[in-house]
Amino acid sequence: MNRNPPNARLIVDDAHQDAGRAAAAGIDFLRDVAEGLSRKPKSLPSSHLYDAEGSRIFEEIMELAAYYPTGCEEEILRANKKSILEAMRDKPFHLVDLGAGNGSKSRILVEHFQRSRALLSYVPVDISGDALDRLAASLRASLPGLSVQPLADEYSPALARLETAALGPKLVLFLGSTIGNFSRREAVSFLKSLRASLAPGDGLLVGFDLCKDPARILRAYDDASGVTARFNLNLLARINRELGGDFRPDGFIHHAVYDPEARVARSYLVSVRRQTVRLGGTGLTFVFEPWESIHTENSFKYVPGETAEIAEAAGYRQAVVFQDSGANFQDAFWENPG
Repeated sequence: MNRNPPNARLIVDDAHQDAGRAAAAGIDFLRDVAEGLSRKPKSLPSSHLYDAEGSRIFEEIMELAAYYPTGCEEEILRANKKSILEAMRDKPFHLVDLGAGNGSKSRILVEHFQRSRALLSYVPVDISGDALDRLAASLRASLPGLSVQPLADEYSPALARLETAALGPKLVLFLGSTIGNFSRREAVSFLKSLRASLAPGDGLLVGFDLCKDPARILRAYDDASGVTARFNLNLLARINRELGGDFRPDGFIHHAVYDPEARVARSYLVSVRRQTVRLGGTGLTFVFEPWESIHTENSFKYVPGETAEIAEAAGYRQAVVFQDSGANFQDAFWENPG
């Protein structure tokens, strides 16, 4: 089979468009911080955790023994990479990787697909341009025959760009436990919007973290070595760097909890004293009382069988579900029926 990638390409954005998106992202960050820290209780969107430094720290988290999703999903992908490729029915396709990060898991599929002489291009999508640059350079060096088309954007605008680019057949990867950052209602809404960018017959491989020992779940979000704490606290450092904030490093601590009834892990930043924080040049100030928190992230967990309900609610047809040997994690392969 011909190893050349499909001819359809993403439109390459020029420097002015990139600069415009960067400026818009800065405005969105300021707006979200201003609104989130004015609320009672305070909260910030988890997407803002992933600047260049946050993405780098998250790569450390993925290597932690306590962070089980990485190893569980890698086991699933290695064991089922042949079946995943066969599900695309031996046709040319674009592999769209939402939240690609360093691509450590998707690389398992990409390398197998290349060895199998599959006809594809790889479109990694991530909000961290630095992470995408590193990933693209690494793949181009190790797999010189692979077409790599990085797309630095958040999910919704990226999906809109993919839809208008009319790529052709697609397999979309939404790996890790990223779907868990949404509530179940939000997850269905997001997956519906994703399906709008897919053509009939396109595939989606989405990861779901399953319920397990609450203590094990909690360790994944509050490891003993403090890497998850650094990840969470980096959000305040980012506000200082980008918005002229004066958060003090010793003013907040990381706190994570797991609620087994709601099946969700929650992360917070907790003020250790009464303090006032300013955003330089904006005139904005925020008062924190002792032990007041900022909610920064949710990670919802699922029970086996629930993925089929989510698929149906979002309008997909569930084709097959892959699970690791310890029943800790699932990757569900869905099709867009059109």
